Amino acid sequence: MKPSPTPAARTGGQLIVDQLLTHGAELAFCVPGESYLPVLDALYAVRDRIRLITCRHENGAANMAEAYGKLTGKPGICLVTRGPGATNASIGVHTAFQDSTPMILLIGQVGTDFMEREAFQEIDYRRMFGPMSKWVAQIDRTDRIPEFIARAYQVATSGRMGPVVLALPEDVLSGTAQVADARPWQRVESAPSPEAIARLSQMLGEAQRPFLLAGGSGWNEAACAQLQRFAETQQIPVGCEFRSQDLFDNAHPNYAGDVGIGINPKLAERIKASDLLIVLGARLGEITTSGYGLIAGPVPAQRLVHIYPEAEELGRFYHADLMINATMPAMSSALAVLPKLTRVDVQTQASAANQDYRAWQERKQIPGKVQMWDVIQHLDRVLPPDVIVTNGAGNYTTWAHRFHRYRGFRTQLAPTSGAMGYGVPAGIAAKALYPDRTVISLAGDGCFLMTGQELATAVQYQLNVIIIVVNNNMYGTIRMHQEREYPARVHGTSLVNPDFAAYATAFGAHGELVETTEQFAPALDRALAAGKPALIEIRIDPEAITPNATLQSIREAARQGAR
Repeated sequence: MKPSPTPAARTGGQLIVDQLLTHGAELAFCVPGESYLPVLDALYAVRDRIRLITCRHENGAANMAEAYGKLTGKPGICLVTRGPGATNASIGVHTAFQDSTPMILLIGQVGTDFMEREAFQEIDYRRMFGPMSKWVAQIDRTDRIPEFIARAYQVATSGRMGPVVLALPEDVLSGTAQVADARPWQRVESAPSPEAIARLSQMLGEAQRPFLLAGGSGWNEAACAQLQRFAETQQIPVGCEFRSQDLFDNAHPNYAGDVGIGINPKLAERIKASDLLIVLGARLGEITTSGYGLIAGPVPAQRLVHIYPEAEELGRFYHADLMINATMPAMSSALAVLPKLTRVDVQTQASAANQDYRAWQERKQIPGKVQMWDVIQHLDRVLPPDVIVTNGAGNYTTWAHRFHRYRGFRTQLAPTSGAMGYGVPAGIAAKALYPDRTVISLAGDGCFLMTGQELATAVQYQLNVIIIVVNNNMYGTIRMHQEREYPARVHGTSLVNPDFAAYATAFGAHGELVETTEQFAPALDRALAAGKPALIEIRIDPEAITPNATLQSIREAARQGAR
């Protein structure tokens, strides 16, 4: 057997990029910095194989990488410089951690000869990112780059997916080494045992009021189809956790609605009254459980089956009757082939749950000249089923989450971490990955201006996302809570905004202003036909704080409660 040829000497920068190619990277997001110039130079040499999108802020770049990870199930790649670059990117890392999204953040670092002296922009990234990532490391030897990048891919994509952070000292990137490439990363699946499936089948057969709750990451299109087949065979109602509504077709007769902030009260009662709750992929955190009150804990009132890809998460708070450590594709595959096990009367429960969901979506009239229910309904009528809808955080998101129907896998991009500013960069990443699909990014006025400068990125790379800014001149969610807790003591929540349509035009995008419901449809038509990124500003009445309440009604209720 002939010995393997000695690898050619390569710089650390070349080794980083060669490993990204080995592991299938096709797209990366960055804000450039002198601390990782050797990597940028190596990316120049392969610019026909890895597309590099340069962003205007590290927050935007990190959120784009996180959105890529959500859409593909593969690690999104983000490159930033040391110090301020890394701290700016931390928002996207935190989102990836709480949303269990595979992502790799590569940070330039001071040279090893300067470390531990508080050199220019020096930070100990192990301490900084430790609580918000799956693994943080610093590559201190050029010849170990293939090892570290390979491990980063495996850690980011295995078990409960999440972000990995690697610091790259300057001298390691400029140094050379003769070392072989690693093998491409492999997706690792954990399957349920036959005993676990038998136990679940028994419990399902005994249940009178079963309910299935789906959520989390690690899904793919096939797994979602198998989930639907399972629900149809067993005829049980299905809910999706907060901002995971695209795991199950919202137009399906078994769909019961989303389980998160502002849950349908009838759906909440249905879950509380269930005698078997099958949780598939959701962590059962604070938002999904309405502050740990929707499901009693730590011992639930109903029988609980908790299926999750990370063993350490099982039993973290809720003591389930059956805990199954399995990935979503493996578990859905096992569930899809089960024979019908549920009782005859269960089918009527699925139908009733769906009727409750449809009633929850009925029209809501709000103060002012723009009716957001009509806006969302128009979007649903004219846009294709595979439209990708993105958003950040704020009360405006309720209109999409409650009234829009997500029809297919990964048609929703939204942060379960509640990070403002996510929607615009997520939409840009989605359009970069799927240029032929329609992408709508919803943002509030406060939310938009946190990452609105990325509109320049959309224009630069001709990524024709349509941004809808819902403007009520305030940080609306905080104002709502302020009125509930301290009625009429308004402080720190008001905003003075620019003309958002003019702002978009200044970047070279298309801008529209909507001040009445009737103006929206033609504005959307022009935005879709513009052939470039577009922004539609919708000015709504500040009183229209939620679909169910006005600021005045919230204030009066708080005053009455204080008496």
